Amino acid sequence: MQLLKLSDSVNFMRLRFPAMVLSTLLIIGSFVSLGVNSLNWGLDFTGGTLIEVGYEDAANLSDIRGKLNEANFGDAIVQNFGSSQDVLIRISPRDGVKAVTIGEQVLEALRADGTAVDMRRIEFVGPNVGEELTEQGGLAMLVALLCILVYVAMRFEWRFALGSVSALTHDVILTLGLFSVLQIEFDLTVLAAVLAVIGYSLNDTIVVCDRIRENFRKIRKGEPVDIINTSLTQTLNRTIITSLTTVLVLVALFYKGGALIHGFATALLFGVVVGTYSSIYIASSVALALGISKEDLMPPQVEKEGADLDPMP
Repeated sequence: MQLLKLSDSVNFMRLRFPAMVLSTLLIIGSFVSLGVNSLNWGLDFTGGTLIEVGYEDAANLSDIRGKLNEANFGDAIVQNFGSSQDVLIRISPRDGVKAVTIGEQVLEALRADGTAVDMRRIEFVGPNVGEELTEQGGLAMLVALLCILVYVAMRFEWRFALGSVSALTHDVILTLGLFSVLQIEFDLTVLAAVLAVIGYSLNDTIVVCDRIRENFRKIRKGEPVDIINTSLTQTLNRTIITSLTTVLVLVALFYKGGALIHGFATALLFGVVVGTYSSIYIASSVALALGISKEDLMPPQVEKEGADLDPMP
């Protein structure tokens, strides 16, 4: 199936310098936001108590915050969860106080004026567990990038390996930057989505690199930039179909999956778009800038047995 029937190659590399400038600016902006705003770490990483309560009518968040402030829970984070009747309350860890006790105190404060409030769920994560999850999550991303670097270098060529890892690092930084700017809660589901973005972007990049290598060996005449443009054009239909089908599923998750996986769907939606862009303009541009050529991708010649022997007189 072909969505686009292209007779000529699309000159993607004509825009590689503006694309690199744009990516550099976005990466700098992401680092600035991460340095200033940091991430809105979820309970999985910060530790503390999470309480979900339900009201019969639409909840007044300002009134809830006032009641919790009077009960010495001024640091509580209050937000709607899925609907206007459901409320999520996050409270930082308190030394020597059990989660059940905190939940009872919160319910008592919310019911003080006779309002009917139902306890839906209560969760507790210790601060030591949160720090361990943060460390292990960062380590998981670094190990994934290192393994990808080694695999692509062995599978293709070291210039492609650097291009692929550059594209994946670009995708991860921009995704983290988006969550920092929008202050969307970053929990374990979002971390899983970031790792999934790495896998998706890698798959797209591998397809492009394989076609570039094949065309370098097959096309006898042509500059590297022309061969890369031809390869990107040949894989364009596959890229569009894969991205569209993935986006359709993620849009359904975003709108119908509920608040629990909202961050997961957001990270994957953004990652699919950025991953498609980076596989075209980051991975290929880096390999081209490093001087990839036909000689680098030609298979080594194997000498035939007896070829170096002197001919019979």
